[in-house]
Amino acid sequence: MTTVVPSAKNRPTHARPALLTFLGGVGSVTGSKFLVESDNARVLVDCGLFQGLADLRRRNWRGLPCDAADIESVVVTHAHLDHCGYLPRLVRHGFRGRIVTTELTARLMEIVLRDSAKLQTEAAQHANEHGWSKHRPAQPLYDDSDVDRTLKLLDPVPPSTATDIAAGTRLTLHPAGHILGSSWARLTLEDGHTLAVSGDLGRPGHPLLRPAEPFCGADVLLMESTYGNRHHEQQTGRTHFENVLTRTLSRGGTVVIPAFALDRTEVVLHELADLRRAGRLPAAVPVYVDSPMALAALDVYRDALLTRAPELRPEVTAAGTAALSPEPFQAVRSIQESVDLSRAGGPAVIVSASGMATGGRVLHHLRRLLPDPRNAVVVVGFAAQGTRARDLVDGAKVLKMFGEYVPVHATVADVPGFSAHADAAQIVDWLRGAPAPHTTYLVHGEPDAASALRDRIERTLGWTAVVPRSGERVLVR
Repeated sequence: MTTVVPSAKNRPTHARPALLTFLGGVGSVTGSKFLVESDNARVLVDCGLFQGLADLRRRNWRGLPCDAADIESVVVTHAHLDHCGYLPRLVRHGFRGRIVTTELTARLMEIVLRDSAKLQTEAAQHANEHGWSKHRPAQPLYDDSDVDRTLKLLDPVPPSTATDIAAGTRLTLHPAGHILGSSWARLTLEDGHTLAVSGDLGRPGHPLLRPAEPFCGADVLLMESTYGNRHHEQQTGRTHFENVLTRTLSRGGTVVIPAFALDRTEVVLHELADLRRAGRLPAAVPVYVDSPMALAALDVYRDALLTRAPELRPEVTAAGTAALSPEPFQAVRSIQESVDLSRAGGPAVIVSASGMATGGRVLHHLRRLLPDPRNAVVVVGFAAQGTRARDLVDGAKVLKMFGEYVPVHATVADVPGFSAHADAAQIVDWLRGAPAPHTTYLVHGEPDAASALRDRIERTLGWTAVVPRSGERVLVR
């Protein structure tokens, strides 16, 4: 769908410019929240949790600078926790408006939010039982009842279709090619100005999803910069991945792959299925998926394959569910099955969440496998500062988990080419050809990456680009 940016002479003159506040996703790849306030509406674009460093996680307990009940709508670009995980907390604080997103994102969000509530409740219970929290008693950020109330507010809308979401505010969600259901958002505001938010932009070579719908221009653009200083070597990454598997399995070791439950697990399974079909992953080597959340998300991906969802690549829908099945592929669902798996020896491949090794069942596998040099850990996505996955990539010799330090003798391989994020050149290519925004703000990136992408956009496109500060307010004009 082609969107036309209103000319200045056609814009309403009675409304004041909207105010944009950067509440999260600034100086970090987590906690994305962008508040847009016009004369008659408050809209929040994305509502994510902060993750990683303790100082960032503590920000999840702070309130917003406005009353949650005064927000009319929340736009969610996709179902990753750093873009939607704060929603139940917002609802606990009184938000009762619409949560606008795509149908597939809505399905995946239920999985993500229920898992998040479960983990937070369990963490609070564990803290109270063992006394490691300074809070008496420790409380979860939210619980399953908050998630129930949140899910009732979901209002899925079709992609590439303009929808009124608040007084004087229209939204169009365009496919972003990042994960299933992901979008970049374009808002037309009360005074006629437009704001685009990239969410997380997918890379054109995503093995399952079609590329993002091209950027069509806006007065103000919020552009993610996760890989703003990086270049994906996709084929090199795939070769590296295969080599690590081959060497590890040949010496009887186990390869553990911390993988995000949404999309990264599916991409890894797709790659393993290709290796299996080509005879480069022996049929005798079992592949385990040990993550209830990932298995639930896998069901949504399989449904999308069976219904031939238009955002999937044609060759993937033609292959059907076989595209995600590196047989023998074994689903590990119960805790007992996971415990039994921890007693199994190699050679084997274990795909388990979480992707940054901040929690979940993968920690138990890492504690068991890291001390043995026969084994390997493959990090297949972005690892934020303050996470165990980042520590491993940076060469940590020990890793702290469950109150103790575990020696790292296993091979650690960093394979960022499996990331679902566009790299710096791909982002610029996506922007190229669109009319220049008045200002482009680089968000959702660590400082070095955001600054590098700002400089690249200014140098290559000649656009005005800015790295905003946390809490900063600017006009949309």
